[in-house]
Amino acid sequence: MKKTTQLKSLLESSSIDFILEAHNGIGARIVEEAGFRGIWASGLTMSASLGVRDNNEASWTQVLEILEFMSDATGIPILLDGDTGYGNFNNVRRLVRKLEQRGIAGVCMEDKLFPKTNSFINSERQPLADIQEFSGKIRAAKDTQQDEDFCVVARTEAFIAGWGLGVALARAEAYRQAGADAVLIHSKLSQPEDILSFMDEWAGRAPVVIVPTTYYSTPTQVFEEAGVSLVIWANHLLRGSIGVMQELAAQLRQEKNLLNVEDRVVPVKEVFRLQGAQELQEAEQRYLPVRSDERRAIILAASRGADLGDLTLERPKTMLPVGGEPIIQKMVSQFNRLGIQNVIAVVGYRAEAIDVPSLEKVTNDRFEETKELYSLACAMHLLDRETYITFGDILFKHYILLNLQEEEGDIVVVVDANVDREHHPTRYTDFVQVSRAYKESYTEEPAYLLRADPGLEPGEADGEWIGMLKVNAAGAAQVKKAIEALKSRDGFCDSRMCDLFNHLVDSGVGVRVAYVSGHWLDIDDLEIYSESTSF
Repeated sequence: MKKTTQLKSLLESSSIDFILEAHNGIGARIVEEAGFRGIWASGLTMSASLGVRDNNEASWTQVLEILEFMSDATGIPILLDGDTGYGNFNNVRRLVRKLEQRGIAGVCMEDKLFPKTNSFINSERQPLADIQEFSGKIRAAKDTQQDEDFCVVARTEAFIAGWGLGVALARAEAYRQAGADAVLIHSKLSQPEDILSFMDEWAGRAPVVIVPTTYYSTPTQVFEEAGVSLVIWANHLLRGSIGVMQELAAQLRQEKNLLNVEDRVVPVKEVFRLQGAQELQEAEQRYLPVRSDERRAIILAASRGADLGDLTLERPKTMLPVGGEPIIQKMVSQFNRLGIQNVIAVVGYRAEAIDVPSLEKVTNDRFEETKELYSLACAMHLLDRETYITFGDILFKHYILLNLQEEEGDIVVVVDANVDREHHPTRYTDFVQVSRAYKESYTEEPAYLLRADPGLEPGEADGEWIGMLKVNAAGAAQVKKAIEALKSRDGFCDSRMCDLFNHLVDSGVGVRVAYVSGHWLDIDDLEIYSESTSF
């Protein structure tokens, strides 16, 4: 159903309904997600959101720009608080044309003089427009509209300006005869006497809209029994958000940290959801070709590296300098040389200390209690294309990346054929068994992972996984599926990458092995760090 038809149905329905104020695109989407069937684009709140007064200080073209974003963000109708129509009948004609072009379902205009003043500021001193002049605006709007369901709501401010029931009825009837689809009767009293007396005399001649800002304590049943068609909650999203922002700002200024406010604000990912970030990612997959510079690299760099002692008190080990350059910077440079510009680090310990140009970050908030597979799960949403995944504490010669790039297979892990636990007997070593042993001579026979197990004896292992793998789009999907399965099991926080590999193998997924022979280093302790100058 067209948005205009939706709004007309709300106005003409035999039952009462409600629309809520919004003043920008994200607010409009929130209103829709809450279940409202329409949106009130409030002049007061749009002006306030721009930091100006509700006196037509925001131009009508600026209002149109806000409306366009609101309309694009939602599928329900928007009724614009169009003030006095921003001028005379000719301004109204142009306004209606522009509103229809932007998918706005209707406009509400009030019978005051331009520039308007908010109804609750010195209202008795606000002169009303001439009845015939305002009726002409309504006729101009109805004559201009191209969509027969576009709605024009005529708002009379007779009660607001201190006039009685007779004037309110006379004005409303004149506006109905001029073609208004509904009338909005406004009152500043704290009780609904004005509204109920009007409804009794009006006797259903046309749909009636009300704005119970001041008489908010009146039960909805009273309005429903009186025959009101539509209720506007006119400014409550803005008023609610202002209080929260003021409180947060004061607290942040006083405490100078985020510790006590983070659990009171929505996660950033909720902002992304409301913005429709997921839809853009899906569209990119449909419409953008995957070029070499659109491959990704994910560096798992959430841990501290406690075995390095005081060196990692103020920074994670991935930021330790080697040859005057942090480890992670060296890794980023290696990927950049391969043509991969999109590099993401999963960070945790001292995340703020990881400062590398063009490096994106994903946070593992539970880094103190989790292992590397949990960190990869934090970046699982990025597994949608060819991706290189590495630990954040390894150094390697560039040819290893070049060879991995050429290796075929949905999932390829890099294995060092040099099995050496004797040099570092206490080190956690990702020993693996492979379908064939390493051969220095060229062979066309592919090698596949059989088992990854740090408990293997050196004589039982065919090599050691060095902390680097590559997946293509199909492999990425298999890895995501495996992680989801492992997440449902107890102990996922303690899972390592070897657990992922074993699950893949047990599920019948082929994990290809790319052999190397040395030329890499895992910075696990001070002794190894002292050897890192060769890289």
